[in-house]
Amino acid sequence: MWRLLRLTALSVGLYITTFGFLVDRPLSIGLLNLEINQKALRLSALASPKIVIIAGSNGPYSHSCVVIGAMLGMPCENAGIAVGIGLDFVFADYGARLRPGDIVYMPMETAQYVTTRAEDRSGADAEILLHDHRVLLAALPLDRILGAVFCCTLGDLIESTVEMPVASIGVIAPARILSDEYNREGDRIDAPLAGADTELLWQASRVEPDAAGIDSGYGTALIRAFVADQSHRGVVVIGGLPTDFSTERRSPAAIAAIAAVYESNAGKFMILSNQSEYPIGDFFNSEDHLAQPCQYLHSILVAQGLGRLIGRQPHPPGPAIINLAVTCPSYQAISAALWPAIRAQASASSSSKSSASLRIMVPPSSSASTLVTARR
Repeated sequence: MWRLLRLTALSVGLYITTFGFLVDRPLSIGLLNLEINQKALRLSALASPKIVIIAGSNGPYSHSCVVIGAMLGMPCENAGIAVGIGLDFVFADYGARLRPGDIVYMPMETAQYVTTRAEDRSGADAEILLHDHRVLLAALPLDRILGAVFCCTLGDLIESTVEMPVASIGVIAPARILSDEYNREGDRIDAPLAGADTELLWQASRVEPDAAGIDSGYGTALIRAFVADQSHRGVVVIGGLPTDFSTERRSPAAIAAIAAVYESNAGKFMILSNQSEYPIGDFFNSEDHLAQPCQYLHSILVAQGLGRLIGRQPHPPGPAIINLAVTCPSYQAISAALWPAIRAQASASSSSKSSASLRIMVPPSSSASTLVTARR
């Protein structure tokens, strides 16, 4: 009996040593870890008050800190990470870097609300926690720790033996990959409208979670706790809707359930007039991923709405931002929700080759009040 226990303990120790200290997958899991670390370091370095976008990949694909930060005159970090990275990990890592007065905007994907506890402890980040974030892992619940400790398989070990030497000789460099995909504010910059994957976009639609699923989800419980904790610390937390196809109308009950996650925990909630829904032709490769011109257009709307909620008068976007935003197929349909001054600038930029004459001032009284339903 004791011999069996000793052998078991030895096997577990060997397993943890191997996957926690000796092997790694720098080109797959390691790429995600590098992205998380880069965004966390920038968050720590930014002065407060700052804007932080927290979501899944909807954050960096469909929102631009270049646009939102410039319009609100605040430093901004797009801290969105792929769906599947545990929210407890994200909230623990990023939450410690927030300060009173910071603004956190959370257009979380609906799938993140209905994530189960089992999915959370067996996600792609389990290996990251075991290998690179053991101190943070130790503060998580026991089942989360066990999920990370027993994260890996023989297949992961084989992948490590391939990825580690390839990365060590620089054939594929994760840092170079990320620099091609993201700017220094954490926005995705590799989603041109001309490169949209129409085959992916027109695949069969998914099933949206209903209000009951959202209300009872494990992800919802984690988000509620984060909103309550950060609000108590003096951070302004504002929930929002992720971008989606206009053909996939969210039910009023589901939207109300999402809003309640924030409003019932001292946060705020913002709904754009179009409910963040756009035609399929505005997207890059999924319902959460706008092509870059539409990322800019959507971000102008978000900046206007956030400005109203936090009592900060936004600046007009610069000519370079307008010039890209007007190439989004939905520009004409969305333009009614933009300030008259922004529409005027867009009209001037489309009729003139020179940007020297495009300097305008936002009028003291704007039409931003028609843009959002601000829920406090």
